[in-house]
Amino acid sequence: MARLVFGMNQSLDGYVDHMKFRPDATLFRHFVKETQEQAGSLYGRKIYDIMRYWDDEQPDWDADHREFAAAWCRQTKWVVSRTLTEVGPNAVLVGSDLEGEVRRLKAAVDGEIEVAGPDLAKTLTELGLIDEYRIYLHPVVLGSGRPYFAGPRPPLTLIGHDRIGEDVVRLRYVPG
Repeated sequence: MARLVFGMNQSLDGYVDHMKFRPDATLFRHFVKETQEQAGSLYGRKIYDIMRYWDDEQPDWDADHREFAAAWCRQTKWVVSRTLTEVGPNAVLVGSDLEGEVRRLKAAVDGEIEVAGPDLAKTLTELGLIDEYRIYLHPVVLGSGRPYFAGPRPPLTLIGHDRIGEDVVRLRYVPG
């Protein structure tokens, strides 16, 4: 049975914004390894559009970026969207029965499935479908933006924490 894990980089004041802060080399290597080990990713449309960047190799990529792109391209991506009619390679559109399709997905797939995007995570949290939350806490204060928790904060229990690289602390929580 699959486990759904929502993990994103977050500022000290609770916001996510991939354009205002990025992972250092150590954290990026961590994400490469995670992506290689995941059974797939479940995306909202906005994050999927951003991540499509990895479909086409860029001339300025180093070995780590090429390795991440290869892992990302290999894995299955399930995309939740009311507006898209088609998706890229190794991607599947999730139909209108989000809860039913995600429950079937969890039952059919073994391993960890990344959940990407605060809006999708909000909906899946409300449905009780997220198994773990991973906050990659950066020493950055944004003051505004998209919050990590797009809706009410679920009750959480801390199950682990560790430092990754020079400045980031990963906090791991389960519902309850």
